[in-house]
Amino acid sequence: MTAVPGAHDAATPGEAFRSARDFLLRHREDYDTARREFRWPAPERFNWALDWFDTIGERHDRTALWIVDEDGSEQRLSFRDLTRRSNQVANWLRELGVGRGDRMILMLGNQVELWETVLAAIKLGAVIIPATTLLGPIDLRDRVDRGRVRHVVTTAADAPKFDDVPGDYTRIAVGGPVPGWRHYADNAAAATDFSPDGPTRADEAMLLYFTSGTTAQPKLVEHTHASYPIGHLSTMYWIGLEPGDVHLNISSPGWAKHAWSNLFAPWNAEATVFIHNYTRFDAAALLEQVERCGVTSFCAPPTVWRMLIQADLSGLSRPPAKVVGAGEPLNPEIIEQVRRAWGVTIRDGFGQTETSVQVANTPGQPVQPGSMGRPLPGFDVVLLDPVTGEPADEGEICLSLEPRPVGLMTGYADDDERTAEVTRGGYYHTGDVGSRDAAGCLTYVGRTDDVFKASDYRISPFELESALLEHEAVAEAAVVPAPDAIRLAVPKAYVVLVAGYEPSRSTALSILRFAREHLAPYKRVRRLEFADLPKTISGKIRRVELRAREQEQGPHAAGFGGEFREEDFPELRS
Repeated sequence: MTAVPGAHDAATPGEAFRSARDFLLRHREDYDTARREFRWPAPERFNWALDWFDTIGERHDRTALWIVDEDGSEQRLSFRDLTRRSNQVANWLRELGVGRGDRMILMLGNQVELWETVLAAIKLGAVIIPATTLLGPIDLRDRVDRGRVRHVVTTAADAPKFDDVPGDYTRIAVGGPVPGWRHYADNAAAATDFSPDGPTRADEAMLLYFTSGTTAQPKLVEHTHASYPIGHLSTMYWIGLEPGDVHLNISSPGWAKHAWSNLFAPWNAEATVFIHNYTRFDAAALLEQVERCGVTSFCAPPTVWRMLIQADLSGLSRPPAKVVGAGEPLNPEIIEQVRRAWGVTIRDGFGQTETSVQVANTPGQPVQPGSMGRPLPGFDVVLLDPVTGEPADEGEICLSLEPRPVGLMTGYADDDERTAEVTRGGYYHTGDVGSRDAAGCLTYVGRTDDVFKASDYRISPFELESALLEHEAVAEAAVVPAPDAIRLAVPKAYVVLVAGYEPSRSTALSILRFAREHLAPYKRVRRLEFADLPKTISGKIRRVELRAREQEQGPHAAGFGGEFREEDFPELRS
C-alpha cells in the first residue's frame, strides 16, 4: 500500500493521525482508492486524549456528548467542556496516586463521569479495565485478581459489590458519599489545566478487556494507545461518520463495542456521541428520541434490531441516513424490513474485542444480501482451510500479520501460550468461519466451534437461524447439533416467539414446515424447542450451553418436555 500523503511527514502525532483520518473522510465512498492507498499512521508516541481529542475543542465548540435520560432531562457537553472536566479528573486522580501503567476498573453506566474518567485515565497513562454494572462480586474478584487492579471507579449504588472483593486498591465512588470510598465530586476543586508527566509511547497498554466468554473463561485482551484509538479509524470509515454527525450506538458500557462507537469512532470523526438512557428497552421511546434529536447515524446489535422491526419504524420523518449492525451477523430479513421502512440499508460489519472492524459493507458500495462486506482499509483478510491451513474460498477468517494491522490487540495479557496460538503461522486467527465469492465479498458462516456436521454435511447455524427468522412467529433462534443415532447429528432450533404467539404444537408445525420449504433437505431443522436463549451479559447467544444440553441427552434420547420432532408430525411426511 502506498502512503497516505503527509501522514508520516507530519510534525506531530496528532497531525499524522489527522492526515490519515482526513484521507478516509475524503474517500468515504471510494472503497477502491481507500483500500489501495490507505496506510496506518505509525507514531512512536501518541496519546489520543491529548494529541487528538483536546485539539478538537481548540478549533470549535461542537457538541461531543449528548445524553438524554428516561425522565426527559438531558446533558450536552462540548469537546471544550470535556477537555476541561477530564483535566480536572486527571489532576485529582494523580493526587490520589493514579499513575502511568496503573490498572483501573471503570464500572459506570452511560453517564458523563464515564467519558470524563476515560479521557483522564488516557491522559495519565493509566490502564482502563472497562466493566459492566451487571457484574457481581465473583466476576469482580476475578477482575481485581487477574487484572492486578490498583484503582476502582464505580457508582455509590454499586460500591457494595466490592465489600467482598479483597485487595489494596483505591476506591472511588460516583454519586453520594460511601464510607471508606473517595468522593468523585471532589475533583471539582482540581485545576482545569493538565500537564502530563511525560510523553506516551504508542505501544503502551491503554485498555484491558475481559471478553464475554461465550465458550470459556473470559480472556484478558490488551490494547494500546495505538490499537484502539488509531485502529478505530476503520470503524469510523465503516459507519461513514463525518464531522457534525449525531451518532447513536446501542451498547452497554464495559464492552468493546461501547468503546468502538461511543468513544473512538465518533470522536475520531468529530461527531456527537448521542445516548438515550432507559431502564427497560422501549422501541417507541427510542425512536421518538431519534426523531426529536436528529440522529443521523445509528448502530445496534441484532437483538435490538429484532425488537425494533416489531415496532412501527415508519413514523420517522427523517430516519438516520447511516445505519449499521454489529455484535453478531444480521439476518437478511431484518435488513429488508428496515429498508422498506426507512429507505436505507443496514450495513453489517465484522470485528472482535481483539480488533477494530476488519470486514464491512462500507458507504456507497452495493450491499450483497447476507454478505458482511469486504476487508477494510488497513486489513489483509485471508480465509484459511481448517485442515490444510492453505488459503481457500471458505475457511477461518484470519488477518495477515505482514504487515501487522494497527487495529489488532497486542495479545492476551499474561497468557503468552494463548497469544502464540492465535497468531501462529503469520496470521491472527479469529476463530470465525467465512466464505468469499468471486467479487471478494465475505459471508459469515459461524464460529469454528459452532459449525457442525449432520449426515456428513457441514451446517452453518447462522444460515438456518436466518431462515427461521423470516417466519412471522420467530423473534430469535439458535441452532445447535442434536445427537442422532443415524445421522450423527441433526439441526435443532431453540426458538423465542414473537409476542402473541403460543408455544404450541400448531406453531411448531408451522415453523418446521416453513424451514422445510426454505432450506435444502440436508439443512432442514428436524427438532424444535421453545425456550429462552442463554446469553452472555453482553447479549451474545451462548450456543455452547445449548450444545452441552443436547450432548447430555445423547443420540438415543426420546426427547423431553417442550421439544417437537419432525417424526411427531405425520403432516410433514412426504
